[in-house]
Amino acid sequence: MDIELKQRIYNAQCIGNVEPIEYMIPYPSMRSLIEGQNIKYGNQLIIKSDNITNLKYYQLIQQTAHWLIHKGLMPRDRIVLPKLKNYQSEILLFSIWQIGATAVLTKEPLSKKYKNRHNIKEINFGNRNILSVIKSFPKFYNPKHKPLLSDEALITFESGSGIQLSHYNLLINTSGILKLINRTGRLRYSCKIDFYTSGWVILKAILPIYGGYIYDDYNSDLTIAESNADFNIRYDLNKIDKFNLNDLALCPQNSGIISLGKDPIHLTQFTKTKNKLKIKGHSVMMGYLDQELNEKSFKSRALFISI
Repeated sequence: MDIELKQRIYNAQCIGNVEPIEYMIPYPSMRSLIEGQNIKYGNQLIIKSDNITNLKYYQLIQQTAHWLIHKGLMPRDRIVLPKLKNYQSEILLFSIWQIGATAVLTKEPLSKKYKNRHNIKEINFGNRNILSVIKSFPKFYNPKHKPLLSDEALITFESGSGIQLSHYNLLINTSGILKLINRTGRLRYSCKIDFYTSGWVILKAILPIYGGYIYDDYNSDLTIAESNADFNIRYDLNKIDKFNLNDLALCPQNSGIISLGKDPIHLTQFTKTKNKLKIKGHSVMMGYLDQELNEKSFKSRALFISI
């Protein structure tokens, strides 16, 4: 990506006089999020079904990180995240970040040529349970590469083209959701959302950790789903100006969520026209893998997407 295009993307990520580098968040990466929560709340329960505490969750991530390295995966690799049972995909996701790699979400198989061009690798699990595979590995992993906030953390293909999101994108978007929904404390939390979306990463994997919630599908104080929940997920951005007060608008180009009802997420602005959404703010993506699409989408110090 050339310098001029990088600057256009950065301009779209600024809002008013506030640049991303000027807004402080408590964690420097997704790896640090899980580590920090373990240090502060190691004995707190976070997954009700198997009585998993922060410490146990952290140890499972460390063991899985060792296993990834054992499988020949490396820092800065882009690794396809498979859909696994229970909370195993979440464990693997944080393990990918633990080794300093990027997670890739794709529902449709990627061609061998495309994967080679973009350094995307896959893990062959078969029918194995990841929790049984990692049992023999150490419970502490010392990463050789510690990513920065601006480094790539996730690539998602939910809009067709590969969307790149940074560690900062994911953390600032999650932080913004917590501000919007205004639900704090040791709540029992449940989320049902399509796995192959940035929304799954934000709402299912990161939010309960960041918010200190207890994940519990059967006795929840707070629910997020596509319908009949405390907060309902909406994908139809062409109708965003008619959303209800408890509708969460999913926009992968804005790192997951762009608004609650008509209210934009913290440090985000958007304007809707008939066929386009003009977006500015800290949750604006790093860009598409397709550089020609970046050239068309970033202009006038903003990101423009079709709706």
